[in-house]
Amino acid sequence: MAKGDSEKHKAATKLVSGGRREELTGGSVVNPPVWRASTHLYPDVAALEAGKKADDERSFFYGRRGSPTQWSLEEALTALEPGAHGTMLYPSGAAAINCALLSVLRPGDVLLMTDNAYDPSRSFADGFLKNLGIETRYFDPLIGAGISELFCEKTRAILLESPGSLTFEIADIPAICSAAKAHRGRREIVTLLDNTWATPLFFTAIEKGVDMTILAATKYVVGHSDVMIGSVTTHKRWWKKLRNSARQLGQVVSPDDAYLAARGLRTMSVRLRAQEAVALEIAHWLAEHDEVGMVLHPALPDCPGHEIWKRDFAGSSGLFAFTIRGSKAKAAAFVDALELFGIGYSWGGYESLALPVHPERDRTANPWTNPDAVIRLNIGLEDVDDLKADLASGFAAARELP
Repeated sequence: MAKGDSEKHKAATKLVSGGRREELTGGSVVNPPVWRASTHLYPDVAALEAGKKADDERSFFYGRRGSPTQWSLEEALTALEPGAHGTMLYPSGAAAINCALLSVLRPGDVLLMTDNAYDPSRSFADGFLKNLGIETRYFDPLIGAGISELFCEKTRAILLESPGSLTFEIADIPAICSAAKAHRGRREIVTLLDNTWATPLFFTAIEKGVDMTILAATKYVVGHSDVMIGSVTTHKRWWKKLRNSARQLGQVVSPDDAYLAARGLRTMSVRLRAQEAVALEIAHWLAEHDEVGMVLHPALPDCPGHEIWKRDFAGSSGLFAFTIRGSKAKAAAFVDALELFGIGYSWGGYESLALPVHPERDRTANPWTNPDAVIRLNIGLEDVDDLKADLASGFAAARELP
């Protein structure tokens, strides 16, 4: 194990040193090389047969099981989560969520899903899982320990997203996980968390009771808007189920993408702290603006779940939302007038983005009733004064409409 993987080191050190064992780097280079190979060769038939029987994640077998490039990234991500046993990589964040769910759910099961989960998760549940005979029931993201009242004999898993990536409520993850572990049904209830917003730097999910923690590593891990990749990290109890499911589904990440994600990971701490600081300054600036109804940022007192955020999180990231008073047309005019903020999906990259969002379309348990338009901002690494000036031009354009 690399020195940076030691439990005594803090997260920023693990980001730099994780996954850099001599077996993965050769001992002579800083970055693990890119191993591009579909075929792994064996010295003889005996070795070939032995390879089929080996239950090992770090041995050459076939390209679909990875090489030192992917193994290095997996080890580095695992090291960030106290109590974790292993990490699997996937070609996108959506693939990571969906494959994690498929590793634990079976026909006839009930999945509990937070009502603020992002749309691809809801779509997968309401379409693919429904067709498999798996029922999804949505719950209020602020339910906390009260989730136990929703458990039944068929409940198998809980999918959480905290904060929600449109409306930013913070869930009481420890309380929900404790309720799941206390349940005495026919099978244990598995808790899964989309932890992309906070990353393990700001929320150590497994330490807080989560069974599987998921990252759309496309976002803050990569950080440069040039790679699609996802990850699932889990403890020993669920490791083999997760790993075997990924193998059976043929999930694999290219070594080039794994290399770029690992390169981004090394600087995630400084990027995330910089984006956190600018996002907080802009959030407070927006909160004082007459044309803003409310600012949905977990670090601000008015955001639902703020007290839980203060208790459980070590920081906030660069993604939040706000409401603009008036019509949806005002929101469109606001976003169209921006120059530094691009219009696009995703987030977590070095560039700022603005997007009108519609949470009222994706609610089941607790409808979104605020009549004002919602604009989501991804804060990048630009100068804060330049970003404020750009947002001011958006407000000016919105004021032109009745």
